[in-house]
Amino acid sequence: MRLAHKRKVQLKLKKQVKATVANLVATNKAPKPVVEKKAAAKPAAEKAVATPAAATDVALTPKQQQVLDIVAANADGINPKGIGLAAGQDDAKAAAWATGALKKLLEEELVVKEQVAGNKVIYKAK
Repeated sequence: MRLAHKRKVQLKLKKQVKATVANLVATNKAPKPVVEKKAAAKPAAEKAVATPAAATDVALTPKQQQVLDIVAANADGINPKGIGLAAGQDDAKAAAWATGALKKLLEEELVVKEQVAGNKVIYKAK
């Protein structure tokens, strides 16, 4: 396959995926206010119980759970290489091993990313 043709095909696929994601986000936004109206009719005690259940309802892979446990054990923060080394990875690939799981944990807001100095980053549990 020519490289230019391959690029065009990949761009078309990305556009389709973006359009599908945009449609899903738009359809997911509509039902949320309906759910909130139903929740508003419930007593305050039931609201308090429902909120922690939604926060802990995040499905994590074993690797992500392991990374979260390592970050939580280091209260003062830890870098990705330190996470990989604590998980038993080789020195050369420790940071790369932890990066994928850390991205998911950042999206779910289970960990916080902090810039230390220059390009150095540490992660802390919330």
